[in-house]
Amino acid sequence: MESQMGDENVDELVGMGLRVSMSPAQTTFYILLVMMGILGNGTVVGVIGRSIIMDRGGGRNSDIIIINMALSNVLVSVMRNILLIISDVGLELYSSKDWCQFLMGVWVWLRSVNVWSTLFLSVFHLQTLRRVAPAIGNLSRLHSPPKTLLVTLGLIWFLNYIYCIPAHIFSTNGEVNSTETLMLVSGTTRPLLGCVWNFPRSFSGLAYATTSMVIHETIPIILMALTNLASLYTLYAHSRMRSSAQDAPIKRVPAERRAAKVILSLSWLFIASWGTSIISVNYFNYNRSSSLEFLLVIARFANVIFITLSPAVLAVGHRKLRSFIKSLLSR
Repeated sequence: MESQMGDENVDELVGMGLRVSMSPAQTTFYILLVMMGILGNGTVVGVIGRSIIMDRGGGRNSDIIIINMALSNVLVSVMRNILLIISDVGLELYSSKDWCQFLMGVWVWLRSVNVWSTLFLSVFHLQTLRRVAPAIGNLSRLHSPPKTLLVTLGLIWFLNYIYCIPAHIFSTNGEVNSTETLMLVSGTTRPLLGCVWNFPRSFSGLAYATTSMVIHETIPIILMALTNLASLYTLYAHSRMRSSAQDAPIKRVPAERRAAKVILSLSWLFIASWGTSIISVNYFNYNRSSSLEFLLVIARFANVIFITLSPAVLAVGHRKLRSFIKSLLSR
């Protein structure tokens, strides 16, 4: 009898230990944001992906990077945010230890890939702005995607998978709840499907969380901000040269300026949403109190804002996306 009661108590702690209280209006709004994110990013992958397949030249390199970012957004929404919605509507689902190890690893992997994919888009655009030798055609497309681009994208996925291996190993289905309050922005802000962290020592969990905060949460934001500033300076320098030089890259400044506005908007949107989530979750971690649970609600919405709004930002500056949306609205 005592054992059965103990098991029931563990289940209660796992299921309710970090449940974030949200009003019906907040839950409905969150569901709407998640659905919009899946639909928007799915449209980006479909429309731009089709144009790359149909283009005999192999497509623009920037389009390939955009698809990579949008694909990571879709996977995060399907593998993580949909499950959060299922939990929010009151369905109590619990996973086995093996499934928890798989899911925790996937959540960390996809969120980390999402961060570095967004940063890579900013870095690629800065590199494009700084090219002054290639001709117009070479500046935007090659006969096929360069090996360097594909290798870099592959490394983003592979290296982040290596990083998420501890999440596969040191997680469980809540049979041990000593570290269930450990939170990673790149993972989940509460036990989901009963899955919790299970590091052998509290120091190990803290070390992993700190490493995650530095490598996958702080450094990318700093690099993104610096990259954006460098892009603005490069555009400014090109504009000053435009009156005295007539080479091809300088003529492209107006077009590159429009592209820069889109990418800068994406980057600052990511910095705002990701930064809000980092501040909220880590402040809650170090100042744990029931009166601060509203910070977890803020983090939940901050995590999904970028995924939801990024397709709209891309549609403003991408010709094929604009054409697709106009064709839908004209029907």
